[in-house]
Amino acid sequence: MAELNLHPIANAPDTAELTPLAATPEGWIEIVLADFDAFLQDHASAEKKASGMALSMVSHYPDQTSLVAAMVDLAVEELNHYKEVMRLLMTRGVTPAADRKDPYVTRLNKLVRKDSAFFLLDRLLIGAIVERRGAERFGLVAKHIDDAELRKFYHAIAKSEARHWHLFVTLARNLCPHLPVDARFCELAELENALVAELPLRPALH
Repeated sequence: MAELNLHPIANAPDTAELTPLAATPEGWIEIVLADFDAFLQDHASAEKKASGMALSMVSHYPDQTSLVAAMVDLAVEELNHYKEVMRLLMTRGVTPAADRKDPYVTRLNKLVRKDSAFFLLDRLLIGAIVERRGAERFGLVAKHIDDAELRKFYHAIAKSEARHWHLFVTLARNLCPHLPVDARFCELAELENALVAELPLRPALH
């Protein structure tokens, strides 16, 4: 497997006062490992969507140079992940699946306030929350999967997702210092924790 070129995107911010992540329900990893090909199909789709999301941020905020630079790097990294997962699918003889709506991301995106005063903040924080959950779940895959190559791959992906959620928090604090960034993160994180507890478990990232 090609070695991922994981370079630091941002220094880790202080997150000690942020609402902690509730653990994924115990049955999730068993469902994933029981149908790992389906999980890989969903993972590929998730990486492609993540790259598209980063590029959409560039399109919406071309005047925010720090945001543009970070999102371009992020888009490229997510697309590299997509390439790696697609390679895994093809190696296993699995046909990539059509993109489907993700009920988790759909529900979270509905929490983004449309008012221009808050829209950027909420988009950045939802990005942080999605990446934080991804880091936890990819870490679970790395911990429980037997294949050594896949274990190494998902350990690297988990580290990458952790850097990404820290990046989004840092951007939110830097670009929206006039707003209660941490308080809003905590509000959204509480809602995300509750959402994870109620959504049905399936062989997918979310």
